Amino acid sequence: MEPVTLRSERLLLSPPMLDDVDAIVGYCQDPLFEQYLTTPWPYARDDALGFIDLVAGWWREESEFTFGIRTPGGDLLGMIGWRTRGDIGFWIGSEHRGRGYTLEALTTVVDWVFRDRGAEQINWECVPGNVASARTARAAGFRYTGLAPAIVARRDGSFLDDWHGVLRRDDDRTPQPGWPV
Repeated sequence: MEPVTLRSERLLLSPPMLDDVDAIVGYCQDPLFEQYLTTPWPYARDDALGFIDLVAGWWREESEFTFGIRTPGGDLLGMIGWRTRGDIGFWIGSEHRGRGYTLEALTTVVDWVFRDRGAEQINWECVPGNVASARTARAAGFRYTGLAPAIVARRDGSFLDDWHGVLRRDDDRTPQPGWPV
């Protein structure tokens, strides 16, 4: 599949490209990434270059659709991706947090997945304690489904328990009760 570009009120969502490598490397130095994400640690330039290649392959294979979260001018703020196995993940650079960009990107991608990819539900998970991710998923209307073994392996290959949530196509998208935060 050829990559697509999505737009929201304040954002442009398009696949990461070579021009993004330095920004990706910079963002991935955040100590929270070591704690909460499965990205390599420490994160190096070669990791970003490899990631760009992987994303291009995922689009061709239609196995994962990863978008750079960007300003309308194209500056990279973060990443969001939906895997066709059903789950979504995201991160935002530390200096861009607290402005609603991640929620805006999440709702934009969710709308696209339901409308254009025909999904019936989207799953979310994160490492317990990643309150920012949980708050974003809750604000987008995901329902917390509990603590269960991870779908996404940790850096060491383990599948420890994660927080999980789900959003179904027909859900009303209002914040749901029962979240651990």
